Amino acid sequence: MKKIAYSKSAFKTLRKIPVPEAKRIMSKVEQYAKDPESLAGNVKHLKGSPFLRLRVADWRIIFDEDGNVLRILKIGARGNVYE
Repeated sequence: MKKIAYSKSAFKTLRKIPVPEAKRIMSKVEQYAKDPESLAGNVKHLKGSPFLRLRVADWRIIFDEDGNVLRILKIGARGNVYE
């Protein structure tokens, strides 16, 4: 399993959104860290960027894989997370 590191902005977003949604997002991130193949259909490389995105319902998680560390950079609603 990869280690998970949340950025300050990602952690701040998790605290602001409703608890059930935050738990669902963290659960999916942990699932991806344990078994990336299980969520392969929900993960894509971002065009023009070295980062990846994970889709969880209407939320998008922008992250980077650095060896054994999964760095969660940004969490946001699907419409404005890419800005």
